[in-house]
Amino acid sequence: MNYQAPWWLPGGDLQTIWAATRSSRYQSAQPQFRRERWTSPDQDFVDVDWLQDAVPKDPDYRPLLVVFHGLEGASDSHYAQAFADAARARNWACAVPHFRGCSGEINRAPRAYHSGDFAEIDWILRRFKQQHAGPVFAAGVSLGGNALMRWAGELENAAAELVLAISAVSAPLDLAASGHALGKGFNRLVYTRMFLNSMVPKALKKLDRYPQLFSRQALLNARDLYDFDNVVTAPLHGFKDTNDYWTRASAKPHLVRIQVPALVLNARNDPFVPHKSLPGAHEVSASVTLWQPEEGGHVGFAQALGAWPGAAHVRAMPAAVCEFLAQHLPASAVKIPAEQ
Repeated sequence: MNYQAPWWLPGGDLQTIWAATRSSRYQSAQPQFRRERWTSPDQDFVDVDWLQDAVPKDPDYRPLLVVFHGLEGASDSHYAQAFADAARARNWACAVPHFRGCSGEINRAPRAYHSGDFAEIDWILRRFKQQHAGPVFAAGVSLGGNALMRWAGELENAAAELVLAISAVSAPLDLAASGHALGKGFNRLVYTRMFLNSMVPKALKKLDRYPQLFSRQALLNARDLYDFDNVVTAPLHGFKDTNDYWTRASAKPHLVRIQVPALVLNARNDPFVPHKSLPGAHEVSASVTLWQPEEGGHVGFAQALGAWPGAAHVRAMPAAVCEFLAQHLPASAVKIPAEQ
C-alpha cells in the first residue's frame, strides 16, 4: 500500500485521532447491520452484525468478509463501517462478530476476550464457513488482527479449509512492545485512559456477577494496560500474569507458520505499535505480505477529500485490503452484479 497522509495531518497521533473521530467512513449511505446472536461452545454468546442487503440472498454465494474488531471496538467503529462500505462496493457479504462483552451487553461467562484467543477465532470462522455458501475472507484490526494472525499460525495449512485469505491492520504483533508503549507519555494520558474508561466499568459489572473473580481494589488501582491485564485479562484466560499473557498471545513469533495468503499492514508511525517491533521479511512465511508505509497512524490512513484541509475519508485502506483479498478468489468464482 503506497500511502501518504494529507499535509494537514502530520504525525501518527493526529492521523490516528482524526481518522477515528472526524473522517468520512462510507461513500453514500451508512452501512446498516442486522444482529444475530450465536451461542458459544461454553454456553456464552457472541453477537454478530451482518451487513444488511437491500435484497438478501439465500443461499449467498458471494464472498464473505469477516471483520474482527480491535480492543473495545464494535460494528460502529470507524474501520468496521469503512470495511463494510468496501465490501458493499464489491457486492460482498460482510459480518462483524463482536468479542465477548463488546456488543453492548456483558457476556454471561467469567471470561471476556483477549489478544491471542485463537480458539475463539477458530470457532467463529468455522461457524461462518458452515453458515455461508460462498468463499470466506477475514480481516482483523488491531487486537483482532493479532488474534487472527495467531490463529493462522496455529492452524498452518488447515486455515485454508476455512478462509481463502486474511489480513491484519495495525495489529500489535509484539504485545509487550505495544503494551509498554501505551503505558508511557501521551499514549498513557490519552489512549490508555480511553481504553480503561471502557474496560474498568465492564470488569466491575462482571465482578458484581462473580464476586471472587479478582480484586476490586486492584482493578480500581490499575493505571495502565499492564496493570489491568495483570488483574483481569491474564488470570481470566489462563495466563500466569501480564508478562506470560503478552508473550504467549503475541502473533509475531508465529508468522513464519502461516500457510494461507495473509496481508500484514502496519504504519511505521503507529503510536500503539513501535516500528522497531514490526516483523521483517525474514520473520514471516512466504505466504505473508508485509505492507509498512511510513505514515497512517493506528488504523488511520485518512485520505483528503479535495484540496481544502479539514475533510478526509478512511475508505482507501479497506479498499486496498479488499483488493489484496480479491486476488485470491478462484478463477471459477462468478462475480454477482449488485442489486439495483
